[in-house]
Amino acid sequence: MRLTHTPLRLTIGAFILNSGLSKRGLEGEAAQAVHGMAVGALPQLGQIEPNRFAKLLSRGETALGAALLVPFVPSLLAGAALTAFGAGLVQLYLKTPGLREANSLRPTQAGTGIAKDVWLVGAGLTLMLDSLTHGRRRH
Repeated sequence: MRLTHTPLRLTIGAFILNSGLSKRGLEGEAAQAVHGMAVGALPQLGQIEPNRFAKLLSRGETALGAALLVPFVPSLLAGAALTAFGAGLVQLYLKTPGLREANSLRPTQAGTGIAKDVWLVGAGLTLMLDSLTHGRRRH
């Protein structure tokens, strides 16, 4: 991990780790609500039972947050995982009714919280591109 990646990885990693840990006990109606939103964006997730989905989501977020925080995980790999995770959230934003204004990408009041997750895609791509181009730069 490059020193210049540290602020990005620490801030995003801590945020995602906290999100994953806060979902550890998600069950019942709360798990159904999270699962329902996810199924709206990715119908294939309907094959997974809501409580199991919530556990998998919690573990996935916890693992991604930890991977961003630990320095021995290469930024290229951490960036790829972050980009995929962020892309899933962007898809959720785009496909969930009521999160965007009609015929627009602009978020509604309800959609602002998830629309801003586009920064995760940008951060992941930044980590990946910087990792790929770092060795090719002339100093």
